[in-house]
Amino acid sequence: MKKILIKLSFIIMLNLVFGCSNFLDEENLSNYTQDNYFKESSHAEASINAIYSTLRFVNGGGDFYGESPFMMLEFPTGLANTEVGQSQNNNTLRTLTADADNSYVYNWWRNSYLGISNANLSIARIPELEMDEKLKLKLLGEAYFLRAFYYYNLVRIFGDIPLIINPVDANSTDLYPKRTDQKLVYEQIISDLIVAEKSGLPETSSTGRVSLGAVKSFLSSVYLTMAGYPLNLGKPYYTLAAQKSKEVLDKNWYQLFANYKDLRNKSNENKGEFIFQNQYYTGIATTPITSLLLPRYRRISKFTEEVGALFVNQNFINSYDKNDERIKEQQYFFTEYPSISAPSEQVKFGGTYIFKYFDEEAALNTVQNDLNWTFMRLPEVLLIYAEAINESLGGPNATAYEAVNKIRRRAKLPDLNSLSQEEFREEVWKENYYELCFENKTWFTMARTRKVFNTTNKKFDNFDSHTFTYGPKLSSKYLLFPIPQREINNNKLLTQNPGW
Repeated sequence: MKKILIKLSFIIMLNLVFGCSNFLDEENLSNYTQDNYFKESSHAEASINAIYSTLRFVNGGGDFYGESPFMMLEFPTGLANTEVGQSQNNNTLRTLTADADNSYVYNWWRNSYLGISNANLSIARIPELEMDEKLKLKLLGEAYFLRAFYYYNLVRIFGDIPLIINPVDANSTDLYPKRTDQKLVYEQIISDLIVAEKSGLPETSSTGRVSLGAVKSFLSSVYLTMAGYPLNLGKPYYTLAAQKSKEVLDKNWYQLFANYKDLRNKSNENKGEFIFQNQYYTGIATTPITSLLLPRYRRISKFTEEVGALFVNQNFINSYDKNDERIKEQQYFFTEYPSISAPSEQVKFGGTYIFKYFDEEAALNTVQNDLNWTFMRLPEVLLIYAEAINESLGGPNATAYEAVNKIRRRAKLPDLNSLSQEEFREEVWKENYYELCFENKTWFTMARTRKVFNTTNKKFDNFDSHTFTYGPKLSSKYLLFPIPQREINNNKLLTQNPGW
């Protein structure tokens, strides 16, 4: 990490405030340093809030027009297109011609390590404070979870990465760190999550803070990933993933919404099937996601910019069952919408656009998008459980079928039954594509399984032989993203990933 980032991280931490209405009170902290700051419990809470606030980079604005970091994980799936020709970061990822100077990779690297840096500081300094011990333990649990969360993204995106778990200063040996074997990074992630699991967190949280349900859900995801590539630890970790996801499901902490429109209802945020979300609140912190995903300049909203940064390849839509509720108009997608100037007139887009993140209040009235972004929801845990059971038992059982069929019933699809292990495996993978599309899940699934959904024949190709419907062919190079070139330039101990 660059010296400037290390020097500024605590200053940034003290001045960032987490954007949820439950904890928005600000304090003038400009005169504090890390040596004189950690004096009371409010300081500990503020330090944790700063770790949360960094999460907003994921679906915030990018360095250039029409970009957002979450898009980095969507274009290399082959399922998306863009109307923004000038966005080289998006277009080169879509055509698989990107390089290590792509600003997205630096954005993910820089902001993830900023969150980790602040988590390390909180973990080191909060234990020294005299404060309520239950609150102290809870805050530390949040810090451990968030550190694990940032590392979980980094290790899947970049592979071997520097593992830094202590605060860094100018004299630290971690000032110019080497890359750490990813198995050790995963072990640290598991260790952090287990600490968080035992920290007295509430079972669920309607405030947007970390809950026990979130910790267990992410543990199940980490175990599933460790079972697959690149660690390929197999059956023991499929068993752990099944056990941990079952703990979540058996508690009935989360329930599927009856309708897809409930996913966009702000009164449902941090409730129902939402396990962990990025928090937004008008007047405090907003997101550009709605305007970025609107069809380009069709004048269906009050946004000055309707960007068309990312929309759906039609072949993916065509691969859904024709009766699937998710492809009905204004469920997950839309193809038309009333004109903002003449509401009785429908504007036809000429393509399919993402409706999952459509904030109607922002589009038609406030132009302030504060719809939460979701990092984990119940359908993902159901699919983790189904896949893990299938792999650990050598085939699906009744509870594995039920986990997938709950998702399918909401989509108005028939139940699955009487499938072989391989058939069930692929049906679970398909539901991962269909249910969790454009939620930053698909590329991770591709890398973990080394398989890619062929939308033409509805089978799964090997990762390194799959060809996108518009021409580019995947290679093993895209199993990881490049280490940012500017980081390699600043730290000669860093090496580059294969092919980049």
